[in-house]
Amino acid sequence: MSVASSVLVPYASYLRVYEPLAAFPAAERDHWARYARRTDTPGAQDELRRALADLVPVPPVPVPVHESGDAFVVSVDGVVLVCPWRTRLRGWLAMEELVGGTLPAPVLDAMVPPVVREQVTADHARWLERNPDARPWIRGAVWRVPLSWFALFSDEEREYEPADGPGGPGGAVLRYRTPMAQARRRLARSLKALRGAITEGPMTESLVGVGRWLEEFHPRALVELDYGGLVHAVAPEALAADRSAADLAEGIAALRDGDGEVARATYERLAERWRAVRDLQFAN
Repeated sequence: MSVASSVLVPYASYLRVYEPLAAFPAAERDHWARYARRTDTPGAQDELRRALADLVPVPPVPVPVHESGDAFVVSVDGVVLVCPWRTRLRGWLAMEELVGGTLPAPVLDAMVPPVVREQVTADHARWLERNPDARPWIRGAVWRVPLSWFALFSDEEREYEPADGPGGPGGAVLRYRTPMAQARRRLARSLKALRGAITEGPMTESLVGVGRWLEEFHPRALVELDYGGLVHAVAPEALAADRSAADLAEGIAALRDGDGEVARATYERLAERWRAVRDLQFAN
């Protein structure tokens, strides 16, 4: 669990990549093969609880001392796919984002004292010397879903289960899943449409960043967008009506067809929806 999402839980969304066992080195492949046969593999809430527990001590432990050996596991058409948590790596990356963010210094110091941050930075630097090519299988975002993530999915891949729905008592679930090859194709088409219609901007830069990240993974991987804890921040009726992937696809199609007015209106509607969610973090 990242530092940012640990501090501000549970209002975080996640972009995950699940890879087939063949994508891992032999020793790690054996570990994940044994792990996937377990009947008690932990879920997202277990990962969240562990991250929260690390924030209880004084001073807090924003980044685990040891790397997690856990993962999310799914099976698609009989093929086992694994998404390692890599909690320690994600903690380091989130710490960089937190330190470089907009939090006032007194707030940041209260959350993670300077001496703790210095130790975490030194640990990360030493680790990077031994693991220069490491990358996380999970990206997180707090109080939002980055709009570029929706470019990877179609509305038909949307999976929504309301709270206390058919799956039994519990919170709502909203996610998208798609094969890696499909995600890459959609991202490439979106980039082409954007670059053909407007100059480089934040959306283009975000798509390029996501594309570079996806290139690191096996071509037969699975990509998942999970609204995670955001389902607790959005009203049930708004969540049920949320078709953000469809809205973004509509805007990209309008750009491709040269209809800038429709593209702009669609994008503004989508941006306003997520701006309203982000604003909730400042509500009483």
